Amino acid sequence: MALSVTDIEIRLLVQAVYLRYGHDFRDYAQASLKRRMSQAQQRMGVASISALQERVLHDPQEFAQLLQYLTVPVSEMFRDPGYFLALRRHVIPVLRTYASLKIWVAGCSTGEEPYSLAILLHEEGLLDRTILYATDINHASLEKARQGIFALDAIQGFTRNYQASGGQRSFSDYYTAAYGGAVLDKRLRDAVTFADHSLATDAVFSETQLVSCRNVLIYFNRNLQDRALGLFHESLMHRGFLGLGSRETLDFSAYADRFEPVSRPDRLYRRLPEAG
Repeated sequence: MALSVTDIEIRLLVQAVYLRYGHDFRDYAQASLKRRMSQAQQRMGVASISALQERVLHDPQEFAQLLQYLTVPVSEMFRDPGYFLALRRHVIPVLRTYASLKIWVAGCSTGEEPYSLAILLHEEGLLDRTILYATDINHASLEKARQGIFALDAIQGFTRNYQASGGQRSFSDYYTAAYGGAVLDKRLRDAVTFADHSLATDAVFSETQLVSCRNVLIYFNRNLQDRALGLFHESLMHRGFLGLGSRETLDFSAYADRFEPVSRPDRLYRRLPEAG
């Protein structure tokens, strides 16, 4: 079937972005890209995707603006509370057996997920022995994440999620109202190392006991999903854990037989030993 003009324009734009800036969106799901490009085109006030391409190629600031639409920097703390409950029940007892820990949050957006994990680890007495990496391709999101400042009107929802996830204290213990928002405790901000990393182009990030990559793979096509899962598999230590988003699964992937479910409803898996 012949490609539409819009499909051709999108294909040319993502290729141009890759050549100009090194960000690779060529294996992102086409329907998702089309929706986001349309939104960017309208919000940035251009008549066509081709016109958008001309702007982002010649102006890095325009590309930075486009990147906000392509990476969807939206999250919340303790999103899908059942996932964090499953971590407490199934993963934390195993993590306690290690003298030191490395955890990787891939596609961390503006920091809600790694900070949620930092709180959980603190409550379980493991934060002081943990190196917590959080990565994303969106520099603006990473900078916001490092600040650890969230809108006050989001705190009520964060608090509900925290309580439903098995939180052991008052969520207000973890932030202070300042700068017109809620500033997370310094010990939490210091516990997370934020870094630029692309699941599309970069190599394994670090050897880890847990990789959490939630609500990212749904935006990739099958080839890129398998590439990301390969990175996670290679990053994880023997019998390490992998957490995915509520609409994601290892089923039908190239790595389906490399993991076993720990809590299938919560998309929590464990790396199987290599075949001898």
